[in-house]
Amino acid sequence: MKKVLAVMLLALMATSIGASANDLKEVRFGVSPDAPPYEMKMADGKLAGFDIDLGNAICEKLKIECVWVENDFDGMIPALKAKKFDGVLSSMSVTEKRQKQMAFSDKLFNSSARLVVKKGSTLLPTAELLKGTRIGVQQGTVQEAYAKIYWAPQGVTVVSYQNQDLNQADLISGRVDATLQDGVQADIGFLKTPRGRDFAFAGPPLNDPKILGGGTAIGLRKEDVELRQLINKAIADIHEDGTYQRLEKKYFSFSIYD
Repeated sequence: MKKVLAVMLLALMATSIGASANDLKEVRFGVSPDAPPYEMKMADGKLAGFDIDLGNAICEKLKIECVWVENDFDGMIPALKAKKFDGVLSSMSVTEKRQKQMAFSDKLFNSSARLVVKKGSTLLPTAELLKGTRIGVQQGTVQEAYAKIYWAPQGVTVVSYQNQDLNQADLISGRVDATLQDGVQADIGFLKTPRGRDFAFAGPPLNDPKILGGGTAIGLRKEDVELRQLINKAIADIHEDGTYQRLEKKYFSFSIYD
């Protein structure tokens, strides 16, 4: 009798999951389109970038529509909890602090934190050498958290900006002495552009898994277990059929996943 009940329960669970998956018509992803090459807004108003392409590929695997909802990065978690969208797909690093508030999909790619300075500067990413300087960061990012935890108590003024454009603009104008940003985004989206020609990285990438995280993923509400399972299956599928690798080569000359 117990075996019969177990079989019936498993069948009921499978039916429930299948029906729910079939009923899914769209997924709404929150995005802050100010961090090329991950996410950006083109001149015609359309969203583009690696994260955007990944999200669209995931939705294609799920045979549903992708709806993109623009939101300031520092308000992503409250907006997710308020059900403004279903997931955060905006280069969000997975950290212990964030995992207390939300769930995450399987990893999308790795990330790093780098200090950006004017060429010729002697600054390096240590509290001792940055004492007395002003360092720009984007609000709500792991880079902001790192700077406030390790540098601010040692006499570094951490200046938070709503987006990376404002952060980089104040670096160019000299209102901050350096910025702490995602390494890939800073390299491709700033240093290799005309705006960033007078600037460079200072020192090596920072390494602190607890604060800076262990890669990026899609942030989801903890209770949306089935949606997370469906998204993880789609992520596995785009790796298996080569879609991920094709999109990766479109934006990067190296493996951002490994």
